[in-house]
Amino acid sequence: MKTKKQLLAGLLPFALIVAGLYGCNEQKSETKEASAATSVNYPYTVEHPDNWEVGSTSNTMIALKSLKAWEEGKMDESLKYFGDSVRVQFDGLDKNMTRDSLKVFLTNGWNNYKTVKIKMGDFESVISKDKSEEWVTLWYTQSWETKAGVKDSVSTINDLQIKDEKIVRLSEHTRKLH
Repeated sequence: MKTKKQLLAGLLPFALIVAGLYGCNEQKSETKEASAATSVNYPYTVEHPDNWEVGSTSNTMIALKSLKAWEEGKMDESLKYFGDSVRVQFDGLDKNMTRDSLKVFLTNGWNNYKTVKIKMGDFESVISKDKSEEWVTLWYTQSWETKAGVKDSVSTINDLQIKDEKIVRLSEHTRKLH
């Protein structure tokens, strides 16, 4: 049978390893906190720099399901994810629309197409640190063929503001691909 002295001697290396690991974790944590507290001198200033945190996957699903339904020409399905009033911003357009007006706008545009295909590149949901704004950004390529047989495509970024699980703002930025 081992004596107390022998047991303590056997536990000493284990205790030192645990203490060392704990100290390393504490140091890493302190370093992260110190670097987060350090202000960054950006070359441009904004009112609220570094204002965003990762948002909810449910908001991402709202944005993706709405886009998927639009891609398939299912306007009623797409629009069920929108609020009663929506701010719409496209190239040359910036206005508030009712959901019904948005349906007419999107349907008229889609009616020019024979086919539409979305190839999703990425998406990100964010929420402001004060929890006052939630956005989803989608990056994708949109390809289509018109009813006249003309094929074309654009690189697209959609910023969708979500409030109470509804899209209340749609801002679209496109770049024609050649």
